[in-house]
Amino acid sequence: MIIEYLGHSCFKLIESTGTSIVCDPYSEEIVGYEMPEAQADVITVSHHHNDHDFTQNVVGSPVVIDREENADFEGVEINSIKSFHDASRGKKRGENVIFKFRMDGIDVCHLGDLGEKCSSDLIETLLPVNVLLIPVGGNYTIDAEMAKEYVDRIMPDIVIPMHYRTKDCKLDIDRVDEFLNLFDGDVIEEVDGSSIELSRTDLSGETKIVVLRRT
Repeated sequence: MIIEYLGHSCFKLIESTGTSIVCDPYSEEIVGYEMPEAQADVITVSHHHNDHDFTQNVVGSPVVIDREENADFEGVEINSIKSFHDASRGKKRGENVIFKFRMDGIDVCHLGDLGEKCSSDLIETLLPVNVLLIPVGGNYTIDAEMAKEYVDRIMPDIVIPMHYRTKDCKLDIDRVDEFLNLFDGDVIEEVDGSSIELSRTDLSGETKIVVLRRT
């Protein structure tokens, strides 16, 4: 499978069969930079804020999934889990939907705008996870230290940070370095590009942090 980072919390996931999913497309007006136009069979929306639900940027006739449900789309398993956008059980910012995908035998988890503290019940619901797409910027989501706790307890093979401040970003969130500084340098890989290709043989059982750069 291929994982392509489109910026902010948006990824395009492509199975070897060609089935594609775009997670949390965003508006330039809110984030501060333009999302590249993408084509997909499915769009998943973690919650309805314009930095996560700008479906107009995805061409084709995709199916949109924006609630807690389980589906099988052309052999890709899609499972969704209700969570909260804040640490007060949604009282400040509402609910958030976490999406899990099984593609080419790899379990990918997109945490959306997760804001709740790490709990044993949620961790148990999420497992197993091979690739974890996790917000790290704080303020509107979990911050770097809480993201590190999620990583330590989930123990995925690959962690890809998202929802962090970059040069053109207008949102009041932290840079990715706040998260990376919590890990030893030898487990961090900064990719010179926006995508990686993975197969089951790339999963070593040891956690690696992979930073993708939006093109």
